Amino acid sequence: MRATLRGLRHSLRGRMLLGTIAWVLVAVLVAGWALTDLFREHITRQLTAELTVYQNQLIAAMSFDEQGMVSLRSEPSDPRLQLPYSGLYWQIDRLEIRTVREAGVLRSRSLWDQTLHPPADAVAPAGSNQLQTLTDPRGFAVLALMRTVTPPEGSSAYSVIIAVDGNALSEPMSEFSFMLAIFLGLLAFGLAAAAVVQLYVGLRPLAVLRKRLSDVRAGNAGSIEGRFPTELQPLVDEFNAVLLSNNEIVRRARTQAGNLAHAVKTPLSVLANAAARETSPFGSLVSEQVSLATRQVEHHLARARAAAAVRTPGIRTEVLPVLQGLAKVLNRLYAEKGVQLDLDRVEEGWVFRGAQEDLQEMMGNLMENACKWADRQVRISACFSDDDTMQLLVEDDGPGLPEAKLEEIFQRGVRMDERVPGSGLGLAIVRDLANTYGGSVRAEASALGGLRIVLELPGGR
Repeated sequence: MRATLRGLRHSLRGRMLLGTIAWVLVAVLVAGWALTDLFREHITRQLTAELTVYQNQLIAAMSFDEQGMVSLRSEPSDPRLQLPYSGLYWQIDRLEIRTVREAGVLRSRSLWDQTLHPPADAVAPAGSNQLQTLTDPRGFAVLALMRTVTPPEGSSAYSVIIAVDGNALSEPMSEFSFMLAIFLGLLAFGLAAAAVVQLYVGLRPLAVLRKRLSDVRAGNAGSIEGRFPTELQPLVDEFNAVLLSNNEIVRRARTQAGNLAHAVKTPLSVLANAAARETSPFGSLVSEQVSLATRQVEHHLARARAAAAVRTPGIRTEVLPVLQGLAKVLNRLYAEKGVQLDLDRVEEGWVFRGAQEDLQEMMGNLMENACKWADRQVRISACFSDDDTMQLLVEDDGPGLPEAKLEEIFQRGVRMDERVPGSGLGLAIVRDLANTYGGSVRAEASALGGLRIVLELPGGR
């Protein structure tokens, strides 16, 4: 539960939803309290008006003798006043100088032989009504309307009380509260559901924007396409402008890298040709160092090219055509050895999220290395590592390597056998390029008997 709430607090949709639901609950509770209070006041006024009618009838029917004693010429006609303990009562109390109360001088038949007992200080001002809660003879609460009447002559005043069962107020209030709770509950649920729908509909463009950004990152698109709400469209336009500017910067950087490569390789080629004509030990040394320098230039240019490709969204390379091109070259190069490259385990649809030249550089080194050491067979496979990563496996049936040397072969300049041509930079270049793309490369034993190189790169099907 705490994790869910913590997740909602860190979500824009969750914050807005929690705020809306909290406001709806507060509004519904306040509305319920206000409506209940208004209804209670309305029912109280209605009961007071009804009791006032009976009270006025009693006051109009009161008569006083010379000693100020009260009598009634007639009683209210409501039959409940004749039914014992019916819930509707009247009573007239005599007040001696407003301090001593003689309860029940006159009373309705519904009180039977009992009386209502107001508090000693419950004396309404002359000419005004006072509403109080009393207890009837059965011990139930009643609402009593009291009014003090003073006769023209005499020292005594009279309190005219008309009372009704408290259920006359509590029952309508209970029914109203029940119905109001149902209505407000449905209203709160409806408002919360509407808020949820509104949030999901209103924030859907953000989900679409996230999907379009994911497509750009995955290389499925070069820019964010489509129209968005006016609040988001400026952001989308700015982001597309940044992508365009970044692509232009990368294009210029790659062009400059190519120019630099051309400028450096030309002198190196001149030196290599000159050293090739020199048969002395010095010529051999120069030829060897020029070859090493050429490989180093190619390596660092490849890294720069890969870094540029990583920073350029939308670059995608089909894997199978690249492997087929490399296999065609290697089959010709190692035709006398009789090595066969098997690509049957690489299906169409596999895509590398990077530059084609970098995939050629990495797989070319791995496949050429496998062909050097294989007896007859080199097998290439492709499979998933996870949702965003694929594995390219290069296996051979050669002699393989001891487990202790499986990591050593990726170190720069290391050669497992000096009799086999090479500079010892190929696998190091593969590792550097793979790391640049956030991937990895490792060596392990192959089921074919030789070595298996596992290259993990961003991509998939």
